[in-house]
Amino acid sequence: MKQIRKNAGGIDIGAKHIFVGLASKEVKIFETFTVDLERCALYLLENKINTVAMEATGVYWVILFDILTSHGIDVWLVDGRSTKQVPGRKTDVKDCQWIQQLHSYGLLNRCFIADELVQELRSYQRLREDHIRSSSMHINHMQKALILMNIRLKEVISQVHGVSGMRIIRAILQGEREASVLASMCDIRILKTKKVAVEKSLNGHYNESGIFALSQAVKCYDFYQKQLKECDKKIGEVLRKMSSGKKIPNQLKKRTARKAIRHHKPNVHNMDIHLLKIFKGKDATVLPGITDYSWLQLLSELGTDLEKWKTEKHFTSWLGLAPKQHNSGKMMRNYSPKGSPKAGGIFKQAAVSLINSKNIALGAFGRKIRAKKGGLVAIKAVARKLATLYWKLFVKGLDYVEKGIKAYEEKVIQNKQRAVVRMAKELNLQLVEI
Repeated sequence: MKQIRKNAGGIDIGAKHIFVGLASKEVKIFETFTVDLERCALYLLENKINTVAMEATGVYWVILFDILTSHGIDVWLVDGRSTKQVPGRKTDVKDCQWIQQLHSYGLLNRCFIADELVQELRSYQRLREDHIRSSSMHINHMQKALILMNIRLKEVISQVHGVSGMRIIRAILQGEREASVLASMCDIRILKTKKVAVEKSLNGHYNESGIFALSQAVKCYDFYQKQLKECDKKIGEVLRKMSSGKKIPNQLKKRTARKAIRHHKPNVHNMDIHLLKIFKGKDATVLPGITDYSWLQLLSELGTDLEKWKTEKHFTSWLGLAPKQHNSGKMMRNYSPKGSPKAGGIFKQAAVSLINSKNIALGAFGRKIRAKKGGLVAIKAVARKLATLYWKLFVKGLDYVEKGIKAYEEKVIQNKQRAVVRMAKELNLQLVEI
């Protein structure tokens, strides 16, 4: 094979040391302190290395990537699955030499690395998701504490952590025990239909340990709600930076009703306007299942430049949504690699709601797949369709219009008719209308 890059290096990254391999030189070992990483960059420059490849190992690569890039070195972050060694011959020293060799022959592909502002937005957004998961854990703790006191509020009210539920819980912690008084704190819509049931559910068997557990859960829940507000503030600041100096077309300046965000809506002022500015007027919420919040999540994971993926097939494959068949002889099995990007999961979440929809064509498509191959395959198939539309919207300028289930069913019938005509022609048969 012909060497494409002669001044190339390979780096294997660990928690305590990094191993640098260069052609015809002994492996050099550096510690992972900032001073040592700077020494590593100088070592590469002294040996006239202009490009290096290293594996995406956890978060250890981030600082080294920034330091090497700041010194003008072309850094290739590569997937560890593409640099696998021969079994039984793996050491850190051999790894960096193997990476260097693969890189010099042009056998490695770059990983996707988002822009600096997108990485900052991603950091805040992922923290926000972590806080949501933690707060949901403490909601379960609140429900458990109530049940231990036989307060069956969650059987009557859909969300214990809603406005009415939290009002009642805080009153209980302040010493209120009268069921009728507690029930009167509910929203008027609940009292119209469930007043008697709410009062019955609040006749509990109070005890000190249950009140203490409830108090602890509420304090933790409030703490994470405060953390969420701080994350929302930071997200708003980044969105303003990204949209600064950008304008949206005049026809889109008129505010129209946006899709409702039912859960965990970010408290970011004019979030939809910022998103439209960032994407130069292209609106992802025209696609089914995509709200401003899911659009924000996709922005934090994918950035704004979707042309980095050559086609929609490259895009869906990178997301982990493309169908994969790993067959050998008579053995046929599906294979799903670990570590798929989080963006693929966002499309899957949207796909779940679409499959349950009654008026959207993608929902009918998903139910058709579900009947044949099961729910998991259907979710992945719908998510892939949705990801394809998302890519086409921002790369090809797709003008999406939802035509509904009826149009989809008519298209299915037309496809069946064409298949029957083609089969009749192959079998030399004549079709007769009845």
